[in-house]
Amino acid sequence: MSKEQTTAKIDAFIRSFLDIEGFISSDNSLNGIQVDNDGSPVRKIAFGVDASLEAFEHAAAVNAGMLFVHHGLFWGAPERISAGLRQRVKFLLDNNICLYAVHLPLDQHPQFGNNACIAQLLGLENTAPFGGKKKIGYMGTFPKPVTTEEAVKKISFMGRPPVGVFPFGKKENLSAAVMSGGAADNARNAIEAGVDLFVTGESSHSVYHDCMEAKINMIAGGHYSTETWGVQAVMRHCIAELQIEAEFLDLPTGL
Repeated sequence: MSKEQTTAKIDAFIRSFLDIEGFISSDNSLNGIQVDNDGSPVRKIAFGVDASLEAFEHAAAVNAGMLFVHHGLFWGAPERISAGLRQRVKFLLDNNICLYAVHLPLDQHPQFGNNACIAQLLGLENTAPFGGKKKIGYMGTFPKPVTTEEAVKKISFMGRPPVGVFPFGKKENLSAAVMSGGAADNARNAIEAGVDLFVTGESSHSVYHDCMEAKINMIAGGHYSTETWGVQAVMRHCIAELQIEAEFLDLPTGL
């Protein structure tokens, strides 16, 4: 039987394994509770990628008292609660839904993070942190050679095609680096690291020739698709540890 939880208790639980405090200076997202409920107990948590009105409506339809997302409503600077933002906030308040968002701490987590989950799907071994100054991605080696086409199949969420595949390098990859979402510029970090394959979410014109000239393979799996994995991993953890009902809302953007 599903247990009831307060938003404060769920917040404390999530903070116990996601390093929200450690990213205060490097993440301009307002990680944690962004819009609270009225103190009522939460019997069900919905999980999704984006804090959209579409997601809020689906959360209400499945009677969720909280919605956990990767991309929240607030990013760095204060915003006027008007137009579309007012509509979104009003819907949450009218339906007494708590909005909880976690951005970079979810990307980085070594077990429940988007990048760690993709690295696991790929079957990478000897994994190590990857990226720029704040290393939120992961890199590693394949136990046996993997073609870029095989790698695409391993990470295609719900069988959806990637945004782009750029086979500029070897036919078979021995190593890979992963950085989900809008991180195409990290292709340059992958080139410096000497890996055969770079996996990210979005493609970028600015790194096309860098990858071609460096002869590195690149998969742009889709910003949405590459950031479903961590959200679902956190959902499973919450179900197991909090004994609460939960549901993943699959609302793809195609991007």
